[in-house]
Amino acid sequence: MATLLHIDSSVFAGEASSSRSVTATFRKVWEEQHPQGTVIYRDLAAAPVPHITADAWSAGYTAPAERTPEQSAAFDARVKLIEELEQADAVLIGAPMYNFSIPSTLKAWLDNVLLLGRTAGETPSAQGTPIIVVASRGGSYAPGTPREGYDFVQTYLEAVLKDTLGLDLHFIVPELTMAPRNPAMSELVPLYEASRKRALENAAAWAEELAELLAA
Repeated sequence: MATLLHIDSSVFAGEASSSRSVTATFRKVWEEQHPQGTVIYRDLAAAPVPHITADAWSAGYTAPAERTPEQSAAFDARVKLIEELEQADAVLIGAPMYNFSIPSTLKAWLDNVLLLGRTAGETPSAQGTPIIVVASRGGSYAPGTPREGYDFVQTYLEAVLKDTLGLDLHFIVPELTMAPRNPAMSELVPLYEASRKRALENAAAWAEELAELLAA
């Protein structure tokens, strides 16, 4: 049975969130393809994971018998998150851009699951797992736009998810999501609508493609 790890990090709920709308489309198609499968869901806005602490970090590099009670408790919480990643056949993350980067709640999750010698290093434990990241953003940061170079979402996540954790990373990028709400961007609404339509279509297509790959 296929297992999907689905993580949302938008502070907005439901249709108010562009990233959640797209991840919901992916998940709906995924569940149709895997009716007997498992979905591990984490809403990091509703239930944030702890930010990394000295105990949580140092415990990862301390022999179990030598850990303090505080280190053991903190590390147990990290292990739960790590095991969810390792057990997943595919990963889906909603990662909206806030102030040019990812939400702090998503950064906290990444800090917890990245452990050198286990999930990172020469043989990352989740290496090769396909991951779809919905990187929504209020404007456009595409080549040739005024804010090209200000996108620290995709560059950062590529460094962590692909280069460090060894995951098979793919992005879906709904952009110009502020256009319907910002009068100054009204002329960009058609481009936003086209971007949203394309993102929803890509989400459904990726869910179907991954279902076929896992069934092969």
